[in-house]
Amino acid sequence: MSFIKKNWSGMLLCLAIAIPAWYLGKLFPVVGGPVLAILIGLLVAMIPRKPALQSGITFTSKKVLQYAIILLGFDMNLFHILEVGRQSLLIIVVTISTALIVAYLVSRLLKIPSKTAILIGVGSSICGGSAIAATAPVIDADDEDVAKSISTIFLFNVLAAFIFPAAGMALGMSDQGFGMWAGTAVNDTSSVVAAATTWSSAVGNDTALTLATIVKLTRTLAIIPITFVLALYRSRKEKQNAKGNFSLAKIFPWFILFFLLAAVISTVTGMPATISKPIVSFGKFLITMAMAAIGLNTNLVSLIKNGGKPILLGLCCWAAVAFASLGMQVLLKLW
Repeated sequence: MSFIKKNWSGMLLCLAIAIPAWYLGKLFPVVGGPVLAILIGLLVAMIPRKPALQSGITFTSKKVLQYAIILLGFDMNLFHILEVGRQSLLIIVVTISTALIVAYLVSRLLKIPSKTAILIGVGSSICGGSAIAATAPVIDADDEDVAKSISTIFLFNVLAAFIFPAAGMALGMSDQGFGMWAGTAVNDTSSVVAAATTWSSAVGNDTALTLATIVKLTRTLAIIPITFVLALYRSRKEKQNAKGNFSLAKIFPWFILFFLLAAVISTVTGMPATISKPIVSFGKFLITMAMAAIGLNTNLVSLIKNGGKPILLGLCCWAAVAFASLGMQVLLKLW
């Protein structure tokens, strides 16, 4: 009862923002509900609010976000992903490595805070907003860091949905080649589907759409090793600073283990879509709700003032991943 009394009002505010954002996201899938929730949250944050709301908002932006990531695991069939993903595995490893290296180098050059750089790097290389959502609690990122990163990834999601199909046609790519390119180089799942659907509609078959979707799901699995590595890095750093008064268990991303467990359950049981899809949809709604909380915790003026450098970093990562994917396809003669 004390938990409900402490958090219900803030969570209700996040829910009130998430519901219209969710439905608007269905109407405009390239933008998506999470981005719209952040935008609405940013605007609502400019209105003075009661301090009693803050506890529920913070709980939603932190804990509810982790619960949402766990539910996304029920969308995974590991056998199917591994079967199709073997062809794309090397390309995925190269593109992820490229994005993270570019994020590190450019952030040092532009003097961008390391947490923002990490979030943009993993968002560009793995799966956009979901990767950012999974990584943020592991590195203890501020809500403003998350808002900057999500906004940056959103910009290049929209550009990719329009530019990739036209660029693929101009380059004379095959259906398989474009599906591999979209699946490995476009940030967010919704934009991968949007770009691949545009291509498939133009050529009259769903080969590219099917391949792009499966390759994208294979990329999503990279959340697991990346978050573990980041947790170990942070634990080592904080252990040095704390001089022994530190516990890895406190920052270990336990929710990622539950995400993996959900994926295993989905794979082993052969969970039918009639069960898994509602669970995953609920998880995506919870992410929208958490993004509303992040918007409510972010200063819009500060976000606009400091948004130029993250966008430039996002552009560098986006371009690097796109060219790395193309280069690997040519090298491996998959194009």
